[in-house]
Amino acid sequence: MKKIILAPLLIFIFAVVVSAQQTPTPTPPADDGDVVKISTSLIQLDVTVTDSKGNPVIGLKPEDFEVFENGKKQTITNFSFVSGIRQKNETVTNPNDKAPVPPTALKPEQVRRTVALVVDDLSLSFTSTAYVRRALKKFVDEQMQEGDLVAIIRTGAGIGALQQFTSDKRQLYAAIEKVMWNPIGRGGIGAFAPIRDNELPAEAGTETESEDEEERGLEDFEGAFFATGTLGALRYIVSGMDELPGRKSVILFSDGFRMLERNERNIGEGGIVMDFLRKLIDAANRSSVVFYTIDARGLVTTGITAEDSVNRATPGSLQQITSNRSNELIETQAGLSFLAEETGGLAVRNNNDLSGGVRRVLDDQSYYLVGYEPDSETFDSKASRFNKLEIKVKGRNLNVRYRSGFFNVADRNVAASKTTLTPVQQIQNALISPFAVNDISLRLNALFGNDAQGSYMRPLLHINAQDLKFTDDADGSKTAVFDVLAVFFGDNGTPVEQVAKSYTLKVKGEMYERIMKTGFVYYFTLPVKKPGAYQFRVAIRDAQAGKVGSASQFIEVPNLKKARLTVSGIVLENMTEAQWKAFSAETPATNGNINQSPERPNPMSDTSLRRFKRGTILRYGFESYNVKLDAAKKPNLSVQVRIFRDGKLMLDGKQTPIEVAGQTDLERIKYSGALSLANAMQPGDYILQIIVTDNLAKEKRRISTQFVQFEVVN
Repeated sequence: MKKIILAPLLIFIFAVVVSAQQTPTPTPPADDGDVVKISTSLIQLDVTVTDSKGNPVIGLKPEDFEVFENGKKQTITNFSFVSGIRQKNETVTNPNDKAPVPPTALKPEQVRRTVALVVDDLSLSFTSTAYVRRALKKFVDEQMQEGDLVAIIRTGAGIGALQQFTSDKRQLYAAIEKVMWNPIGRGGIGAFAPIRDNELPAEAGTETESEDEEERGLEDFEGAFFATGTLGALRYIVSGMDELPGRKSVILFSDGFRMLERNERNIGEGGIVMDFLRKLIDAANRSSVVFYTIDARGLVTTGITAEDSVNRATPGSLQQITSNRSNELIETQAGLSFLAEETGGLAVRNNNDLSGGVRRVLDDQSYYLVGYEPDSETFDSKASRFNKLEIKVKGRNLNVRYRSGFFNVADRNVAASKTTLTPVQQIQNALISPFAVNDISLRLNALFGNDAQGSYMRPLLHINAQDLKFTDDADGSKTAVFDVLAVFFGDNGTPVEQVAKSYTLKVKGEMYERIMKTGFVYYFTLPVKKPGAYQFRVAIRDAQAGKVGSASQFIEVPNLKKARLTVSGIVLENMTEAQWKAFSAETPATNGNINQSPERPNPMSDTSLRRFKRGTILRYGFESYNVKLDAAKKPNLSVQVRIFRDGKLMLDGKQTPIEVAGQTDLERIKYSGALSLANAMQPGDYILQIIVTDNLAKEKRRISTQFVQFEVVN
């Protein structure tokens, strides 16, 4: 066991004061409520109704619907309509501004649409992968809207690539960069493997037909192997989406899979893939997840192409090639169609416009919630193992899509059947949760920096001590014991660094009172060996109370060897006006050191917690790297401060020159400033953006920006 050391954090000089402006209080979105409930008291389903053109039909009433369970008509007791039509909220900024607008983190109550874009790289061909990358980029560039919580996930990646649901386009672009053809998957260069003269299929009735049957058997085994891998990854994704709000959509880009096995008569029948598929569909229906499948092959020909070498082919073998390819296309598309139809979604196939397919999915987010009270037979395992549903709309020529049914197990019985999680499982589940687990309140801020030894990350984790269980010791001290699991995931979804430790926090007297009031900070420094996109996730578990908490952050580590202007992470410190006046009266330090007096706040706690009262002073500091110097070895830098709230620019500060008098390390130029958090500011979440301009650099390399989210409270 190790004891926690509450160490101070070195911060920089602070100088300039500007004022923040008043901001309005946003109206929270309406609660969509639960989409699907499967319990002994209520069955509630989402039903999509569209006209012949695929447009959502609104204005229907309960009497327009008929619901049948296992052929028996049910009485509708719950009914409502949820509209997916939204106006895009454009962020208004200066059109000449070259600095990107920082992303706004979504809270669960702000999520309007949850979309998992799943790339089945276990099946995609090289050609399909290129089409999918193009569609993903267009989605992020043009189709993603405010309130969208999105993940881009590859079925062939590790669990580190899962659960990364975000509204941060930087993270999504980083995920798109890793969407590449998977050489160990079953996809080849094109939709079909090219035919060679020595691989021509045998004609029916010939001696070599049995050899082709053996080859098909091997292909079926390989296809089932990869199909179950895909379905297993989808099942894991669905389980992670279970706790997300509202109706959830999975858009699966795939070259398809066979859901039926071929018997000796070459007739499809159920098998391991169908078993996996059924379990996936039941899990999706219980978690309110709708599958939309897009055949990434688009519109393809099943005939002979230029890639095929068929100089010695006979008319019969040519016909067999076309027949085999047609059967493969039909069978693999059937798996995609079945998954979509059974979960109430759409299957897009034989269409080269993948982005258009995504647009159809995004337009398909209006639905009716239809509920009924089940009778005792619904969950009677002797009466029916699977409850089949049928929903009709009276007297209308409309398209109705809904979930096919559910197994006769209520959600509460499913939960009760799960085994009690071990401490390791508890902390691992908290680590990969798409939203923070808040039984123990955590606030995370991971800072990027650089020193003489190289680049590093310094995660600062603020822990609310009131959420921990302290026991009384004989010497009058208080003791808490907790476990920490912290993992850095690379952009390929695999862990690159991990910290797993147990700690004993032993305090007494004034120190105990202080941490119970202000909390404490857990931190460590991690050298970064390789630049790129990372996700840092951390979870802690109270060993005595069994409670857990988690937090995560997306981090981009720049490549300083490219000699581009770069800004470090932002260090924060909060002061009262009295503390600020006392500090301003002190003799300013010129080397970044600050006299640490007992009255001063804890900048380490402020940087991690990022929660400040109105009427106080917010001080910030950062470093600039790769700064150009003139002939006199002097830099020419300026800094601009901006404040955003809900994606709207609230404060657009003026550019201020950065003075370097007294600084000896011009490879790491320090700067600090301060903001007055006026009493007129509304409580809520804000984003502080720092924009540094190097006036000596080339036009395309002049600007570097960094931002940090903070909260204003009363």
